[in-house]
Amino acid sequence: MAAMNNNVTSSKLAGVVDAENPPRALSCGLVVDDDDLSQRANWLRAAVLGANDGLVSTASLMLGVGAIKADARAMVISGFAGLLAGACSMAIGEFVSVCSQRDVELAAAQLDRDGNKDNNKVLPSPVQAAAASALAFSVGALVPLLAAGFIRDYRLRIGVVIALATATLAAFGCAGAVLGRAPVARSCARVVLGGWAAMGATFGFMRLFKATGI
Repeated sequence: MAAMNNNVTSSKLAGVVDAENPPRALSCGLVVDDDDLSQRANWLRAAVLGANDGLVSTASLMLGVGAIKADARAMVISGFAGLLAGACSMAIGEFVSVCSQRDVELAAAQLDRDGNKDNNKVLPSPVQAAAASALAFSVGALVPLLAAGFIRDYRLRIGVVIALATATLAAFGCAGAVLGRAPVARSCARVVLGGWAAMGATFGFMRLFKATGI
C-alpha cells in the first residue's frame, strides 16, 4: 500500500514538473528542446552575417570600380571576382577556426573521460561550417551582381545597386534582430548605416583617385 502511494505521489510530482516545464513542440508534432533551437539560431545568425558580409563587400567593390569606369562589364567582372575571393576566404577562415575549436573540445572531452565523466557532446564539423559560410557569402554577393548585370545606363545601374543593397541590408538586419531577440528598428538602422558607410567610403575614395588622375 505504501509503495502504491509512493508511485501515485511520484506520478503527481512528475505531472507538476511537466506542467511547469512543457516540451516545446513544432507544428508538425515534433518535440524540440531549447538546446537544439539555440544551436539552430546560432547557425541562422552565422548565415545572416555571412550573407551580409558578401553583400556589403561585393557591392562596395563594384561601386569602387564603377567610380572609375562606367563600363557595366567591368563592374560585373569585379563583383564576380569578389564573390569567388570572398567565398573562398570565408570558407578557409571558417574551416581553420572550427578545426581549432574542435581540437579544444576534443582535449576537453579527453580530460572529462579521464575524470570518469560522461561526455556526449556533438563536435562541430569544419567542412560543414566552411560550406555554409561560403554559401551564405555567395548568396549575399549575388544581390548586387544581379542588380548590375542587366542595366546598361551608368547612373541607373549605380542607383539600383545602392537601392537593392539597402533593401537587402534592412532585411538582413531584421532577420538578425529576430534571431538575436534585439530591437528590430535599431538593428536594421545599424546594418544599413554600416553598409552605406562601406559603400560610400569605397566609392568616394575611388572617385577621388579618378579626379586626381592616380
